[in-house]
Amino acid sequence: MPAVAEIQPKPRTIFMSQPEAQSRKFEVTCSSCNLRELCLPGDVCSEDLERVENMVYARRRIRRGEALFGAGDEFKSVYAIRSGFFKTSLIDGEGREQVTGFFMGGELLGMDGVGSGRYNGSAIALEDSEVCVMPFSLIEEISREVPALQRRLHSVLAREIVRDHGVMMLLGSMRAEERLAAFLTNLSKRFLRRGYSASDFHLRMTREEMGSYLGLKLETVSRLFSQFQKERLIEVEQKHVRILDIAGLERVLASGR
Repeated sequence: MPAVAEIQPKPRTIFMSQPEAQSRKFEVTCSSCNLRELCLPGDVCSEDLERVENMVYARRRIRRGEALFGAGDEFKSVYAIRSGFFKTSLIDGEGREQVTGFFMGGELLGMDGVGSGRYNGSAIALEDSEVCVMPFSLIEEISREVPALQRRLHSVLAREIVRDHGVMMLLGSMRAEERLAAFLTNLSKRFLRRGYSASDFHLRMTREEMGSYLGLKLETVSRLFSQFQKERLIEVEQKHVRILDIAGLERVLASGR
């Protein structure tokens, strides 16, 4: 990536260098993006909006199966997902993958590199996706001038900490049924927030990836899907899921509390 000093005031005409070969000039600004309310702080005034938009250095397209960044790569940018779906994961000493999260449109990737200067894990596209590339040095510079952005940055960092604690609780204290119920209800709420159906959606991840994230064997995940379908909580057809009884899933989740 070019040095920050090379970035021009109007980044809409800039392309990334070879490492970001999939980046392209973008036609839609933050102010007209349908994910603005998810990505940007809600209290940015019109005078500050153009400066906030200048954080977006370029847009980058990532094909299904490609890595946005890898574990140990130098931390330079934060990525806002404009479209698509990603998983984050780590590889243990024996070469086994541990999925650490799933991310969709309007969410940020790469914040785990803020402290160490290196990305902690890899981010892999689960479908053809597009991200907004935001050099962290620009985020820091502009956030000093726009307090609402600084608050937003702190909020995202806090949310990452809460999410990590939630995963630890999920893996440490919940029964298998509760883990899958929690996973499906969480996805439901996130899809709803983005204007999609809360009860009818397509799972981008495989059962194996889901099991890795939930700390369950593939056979257990498959058994639980069959069990939930038999109990008329959900309907499943391959990766397509329809939630029939959200209150029932929430009761499964509450049963262990």
